[in-house]
Amino acid sequence: MEVPLVVGVDGSDSSLQAVDWAVDEAARHGLPLRLVYASLWERYEGSRPSFGTDRPSEEVLAEHITAASAERARLRNPDVKLSTDVLPDDAVNALLRAGREAFAVVTGSRGRGALTGMLLGSVSLAVAGRAICPVMVVRGSEQNRQGSFQRVTVGVGDSTEGSTAVRFAFREADARGCALHAVRAWRRPAHEHADHLLVADDAVRVHEERASTALTDALRGAEREHPRVEVHREVTEGTPHKVLLDASSGADLLVVGALRRHGHFGLQLGRINHAVLHHADCPVAVVPQRA
Repeated sequence: MEVPLVVGVDGSDSSLQAVDWAVDEAARHGLPLRLVYASLWERYEGSRPSFGTDRPSEEVLAEHITAASAERARLRNPDVKLSTDVLPDDAVNALLRAGREAFAVVTGSRGRGALTGMLLGSVSLAVAGRAICPVMVVRGSEQNRQGSFQRVTVGVGDSTEGSTAVRFAFREADARGCALHAVRAWRRPAHEHADHLLVADDAVRVHEERASTALTDALRGAEREHPRVEVHREVTEGTPHKVLLDASSGADLLVVGALRRHGHFGLQLGRINHAVLHHADCPVAVVPQRA
């Protein structure tokens, strides 16, 4: 059985953007698309009455949202196989469970209940921080969401948290027929001081060469598996989150890894992931990797 691409829907503008984006993503990979709406109306309003025509308002809303989302998806690409589900659960748990048998979970960046001033909806953040499958948060400008730059960017950190993300990024670039921009940030240790200009230049060169070697090593295996993908490497001095945010402005998708430690509960997202999920100029894919 082919695993689907799952997209969470709630009727918000952000959700509709996620549906459009997910349809295109499913088509690229030849995947079925599963639209999931989660609601606890049964718990709070009771089951459907056995007589009369009145139904709980939330049930009617759920049916309307899923039907409207499905129609939007069909109009965008009628060739994508489509299914819908209304699940009696809160949105986070429903999407986490759906993600156990999914290629990835797609969410919008804001939900219907997002608080004013929040940069990222709580559902999207919680799912990205806990899912066992990749989570793709659709955010950024229309130009980035529509794939105008023909570039997938991947942040390459330590091999322990980046190898799965690198393979995912190569698959995305291959499916899109676009270039891969692999970025690694480096910084000189705070205790390193060099008063002489030539010594300082040598230190910079050493750090750049180490970062470049680490980047090449991290890409080697996936690069052999995807020989059609044009790869651009960049090593830049600076904080990783700042380097990646700068790179996101010219990307169609930014891919980052997230280390999942067994037995740890709650959100497993580092500072870099938090920053790009809240501030990136393009959609973000968070790819989990077991420690």
